[in-house]
Amino acid sequence: MKDAHGRPVTGRISWRKFAVLSVPALAGTAALGIALANGALAASFAVSGQQFKVSADSLTGDGFAQYGSVDTNARGDLLPVAVTAIKTAQLNNLCQSVVTHLPVIGDISLNLHAGTGSKPVEARDLFVDATQLSGNASFNNIEIGRDASTLDKGPASAQGMQDLFAQQADDVRISNLHQTAWATNAGTFKLSGLSMKISKGAKECF
Repeated sequence: MKDAHGRPVTGRISWRKFAVLSVPALAGTAALGIALANGALAASFAVSGQQFKVSADSLTGDGFAQYGSVDTNARGDLLPVAVTAIKTAQLNNLCQSVVTHLPVIGDISLNLHAGTGSKPVEARDLFVDATQLSGNASFNNIEIGRDASTLDKGPASAQGMQDLFAQQADDVRISNLHQTAWATNAGTFKLSGLSMKISKGAKECF
C-alpha cells in the first residue's frame, strides 16, 4: 500500500475506524460490568459446558419467584436462563441426569434418584437456572409482569434487574415436572433415599 506521494505505508491505523469498531465491544463489556455490579448473574459460580435434566412426580413450594437472568461458563460466555426461586420446596421421586461424551469410551451417564419413598426431597432457598420447564402447574395469588427488581415472595436474594419481566406467587404446585438446567443452588438440600449410578450409554430422566 502506498500514500499519495507513492511512498510505502506500513503499520498505519485508522483511529476513526478503530473507534467505531470498538464501541460495540466496549458497550458489551460495560453492560456486563453493570450486570455484575447489580447481581444480575444467576449462579455464583462458573457453570459447566453441559446442561442436566431434572424430573419429579411432583413439586410443592412456598414462596415462588421467577425471572430472567444469565449464567456464565469458565470462558466467560453468557448463557440466558429463567431463574425459578422457591423459599421451601418438596419434590417426590426426584431424578437428575447428565450425559458426558468421552473419547473412545463414548457416552457416560450419571443418574441420581432420591425421594422415592415416603420422605420427599426437601430444599430451602432453592434456585434453578433453567432453559426448559414443563409440567402441570397451579399457583396461589400469582403476580405476572412484576418488575424483577421488586420481587418479595421468593427467597431474600431472588430479584432480577430493574425493568425486566418477572412473576411471583404465594405457593406453587407442579406435577410431572421436567426441566433442563445449567445450575441449581440451595441453602439446604436434603436427599432422602439417595441413589447415584454411573453407566455407559445415554440414560436420561426424560
